[in-house]
Amino acid sequence: MSGTSFSFEPVQLPAQAVALREEVRRFVADHVQAGAFDPRLNAWGTRHPAFSKACGEKGYIGMCWPKRYGGHERSALERFVVIEELLAAGAPVGCHWVADRQSGTQILRHGTEEAKSLIIPKIVKGECYFSIGMSEPDSGSDLAAVRSRAQRVDGGWEITGSKVWTSAAHMAHYLILLARTEALDQDRHAGLTQFIIDTSKPGFSTRPIHNLYGGHDFNEVILQDYFVSDAMVLGEVGQGWRLVTGELAFERSGPDRFMSTFQLLLDSIRQLSKVDHSDRHSLQELGRLIVHLASLRRMSSSIAGKLERGENPAIEAALVKDLGTAFEREVPEVFRRLFGIEPSMGPSAAYDENLGMTILRSPSFTLRGGTREILRGMIARGLGLR
Repeated sequence: MSGTSFSFEPVQLPAQAVALREEVRRFVADHVQAGAFDPRLNAWGTRHPAFSKACGEKGYIGMCWPKRYGGHERSALERFVVIEELLAAGAPVGCHWVADRQSGTQILRHGTEEAKSLIIPKIVKGECYFSIGMSEPDSGSDLAAVRSRAQRVDGGWEITGSKVWTSAAHMAHYLILLARTEALDQDRHAGLTQFIIDTSKPGFSTRPIHNLYGGHDFNEVILQDYFVSDAMVLGEVGQGWRLVTGELAFERSGPDRFMSTFQLLLDSIRQLSKVDHSDRHSLQELGRLIVHLASLRRMSSSIAGKLERGENPAIEAALVKDLGTAFEREVPEVFRRLFGIEPSMGPSAAYDENLGMTILRSPSFTLRGGTREILRGMIARGLGLR
């Protein structure tokens, strides 16, 4: 039995990354002191246009990208430190998150010069938001089941189809969409292509999908006879599967895949400080969570090092996503049992509401970015087990 080997080598943060960590902490503290946001109420999915613009002005978006497009040509490890600190502080980075995490890099790697020059500088400024057009109705996490069709027309492509569970599509300026450009054959991964979709153009529309508590993040996206020029095709036509799997290494490996419940963890530690410290069970549960968090951080930083070296750690990213989102789901359950507090729903920073809203959102943690079943299939193939 032979399979793809994978590993998580330790990385040493460069001196400039250590200094950058302190800079980001001061930046966030200034915004909290000014009342820009309440860190206990925010996560990477919270959208705050003014804060995203401030991040752009500070140089915290497009950190690894070429200066010719407005980027800063800093290392992936420096970017890791910035992202980790913003998430640890509960900063509302949701507007620019997808664009900075994966879409901009995808355009830089595979886009035309026209697409790069038009879009990348706007992302870097924190003024251009992206969404991900992968999942489709009745397909779950099976991306190869794409039915949206792109037909060749004069000067470009005409796309008809739909996407679902598309986070923030109602706010996005663009989304990267996966569509079928050739008839489906025995190789389901062939004949797929990625396109950059301008959401302001005719033929694009969204329908809200409201959450159980009435929140609006998810959307259904509908494209009807939507025209996209050849300049907005990513990579070679028919090579979309290779591109999308490479993109998922960025989506699945970062600190956001295990820090969605970090603010609740901090809030719970504060709660524990108010009770009897002789409760060994509570301290053991807390210690176990912290050890898991430290391990995930080591794995994620290792992937940042691999990306810095130009590697494609898709299997390692799948492992981080699977273990990280399981950790995220476990955090609210542990403290729900420990404190015996009745969770409630509401917008305040009260602990019972923080706990209640986290419990309500937690089922999505192991779904977004690929279900556990899909991820474990990838991991099994990496181990040569299937």
